[in-house]
Amino acid sequence: MLSRYLLWILLFLPADWEKIAATNAAIAAAERSFKETDFENSIRNHLSLMEEHGLNHPEVRFNLALSYQNNGQEEDAKKTYEPLASSTGSSIPSYAANQQGVLLGNEQKYREALSYFKTALLKNPNNEKARYNYELLSRWLEGNEEEQENEEDREDEDQIKPSNYAKRMKAQADEMVDRFQFDEALEIMENALEIDETVAHYQKFMDHLNEINEINTNP
Repeated sequence: MLSRYLLWILLFLPADWEKIAATNAAIAAAERSFKETDFENSIRNHLSLMEEHGLNHPEVRFNLALSYQNNGQEEDAKKTYEPLASSTGSSIPSYAANQQGVLLGNEQKYREALSYFKTALLKNPNNEKARYNYELLSRWLEGNEEEQENEEDREDEDQIKPSNYAKRMKAQADEMVDRFQFDEALEIMENALEIDETVAHYQKFMDHLNEINEINTNP
């Protein structure tokens, strides 16, 4: 997706060649990390494009959302897809609505998911993935009315929980702790917190690591 908007960006850049070079380097880094499925760095690089280079194009935000999704940061992905799905246009809003539907379907929020698949088709009737998802889910719901009723009783989606990415980083930090590598464990958690706010679920763990490191450096 990144290569699709590279030329558009060049057309809008000011006549500051040093800035152009820095921005193009940032674009290349984001594209490379995304293609190499290095989604953690893809998140960092896309956030840099938006925050440091002012590139807030839908394509950039969509790739950021995909990176969140593939990195196990589902809540961040949904927050990023949501405004894209309701924006004007056809392709990106349709793709975003479909992905939002997939995430909600994975959470067993089937009626909400179906609504997003429908939105994806209204935005772009040629979105075959959204059509497949809509038809498959609508058929399933017809034979599972009880599941629809139970959906309303599910846990509140706004409750903060650690994402799959956050859990993965915590597991890596635990491995470092088992090796008595407390500095490395804290670094893993702090780096993860930079791109995923749900890592704060483990704040007490991080505080404990801080205390241990302070003791070790001040015997």
